[in-house]
Amino acid sequence: MRRRSLLAGGGVGLVGAALAAPAIAQSQPEIKWRMATSWPKSLDTIYGGAEYLAKRVAEMTDNKFQIRAFAGGEIVPALQVLDAVQNNTVEMGHTASYYFVGKDPTFGIDCTIPFGMNARQQNAWMTHGGGLDLLRNFFKDYNVYNVPAGDTGAQMGGWWRKEIKTVDDLKGIKFRIGSGTAGAILAKLGVVPQTIPGGDIYPALEKGTIDAAEWVGPYDDEKLGFYKVAKYYYTPGWWEGQAQLSAYINLGEWQKLPKSYQAILTAACADAEGWMIGKYDTDNVAAMRRLIAGGAQLRSFSKEILDACYKATQEVYAEYSANNPKWKAIYEPWRKFLDDEHQWFRVVEQPFDNYMLSVKKA
Repeated sequence: MRRRSLLAGGGVGLVGAALAAPAIAQSQPEIKWRMATSWPKSLDTIYGGAEYLAKRVAEMTDNKFQIRAFAGGEIVPALQVLDAVQNNTVEMGHTASYYFVGKDPTFGIDCTIPFGMNARQQNAWMTHGGGLDLLRNFFKDYNVYNVPAGDTGAQMGGWWRKEIKTVDDLKGIKFRIGSGTAGAILAKLGVVPQTIPGGDIYPALEKGTIDAAEWVGPYDDEKLGFYKVAKYYYTPGWWEGQAQLSAYINLGEWQKLPKSYQAILTAACADAEGWMIGKYDTDNVAAMRRLIAGGAQLRSFSKEILDACYKATQEVYAEYSANNPKWKAIYEPWRKFLDDEHQWFRVVEQPFDNYMLSVKKA
């Protein structure tokens, strides 16, 4: 008799749990957000990453929380995503923080700064090295809650109409570059940096308004057609050892979200980051082969150029640290973390990679 009672009680509990789950789901609000991005729709990596993020949120909330992605220019211009989120014109954005270094160079550290971290090191710094807390303290002054939501990995050095062999060859070159910090560095060497959204780069390069341009790497660059109007393809993009993309969320809208939705959105951003870097690492391989087969001339920046750029970079960082307390407060722990990471990578990561790349494959 007692056994029957226990079973009966257990059965009621199980049924109750089964009934409670849908009830809880049904109690969650229906929310629809707009997400402005800085990307052309044609790029199924970066813009595709924003769409993937929205898809994951919908899947995890049984379509209760829907986010609609918009390409750059559809709601707001590609380079005004920060303003749109800050002012709550849209609830959310997907962008690269270095587009906004004109407001404060500290924004660059949320994405990438020249001669900085690779993707793994950036992820470690953000998730376990204190970086995310430091940057959220910075972003709150702009009414934004930031979440890492993508990464390109290391980038190429762009498409150039002519070969660049010496530092003198850089003088007077009109170069489209996304990183405003890198633009300030290159300006020290005589380059004339240009800030142009992704969708507008090709016509500027085709018309000769600019002499060279960088975007990301082979897969995106092929889609944007740069190889048709500039044949020299340089490596490495020393200004972007990785480029972390961010979801910007209006701080008030974030605080209004149910805790479960906050957790789901955060998880979806992490999913999007892994999805994006995996897609780039996969698709860049075949794209590079196609570009070279189609006539692209692969070139490496000379040591002279890299050394000059590195020296100019350290000068710019020293200037920022001397004049900008916000930059200094984040840059100094960032630099310490990177120095420590380099010590570790020299022990095992670099020797392993160097050996694997040196082996003649059968």
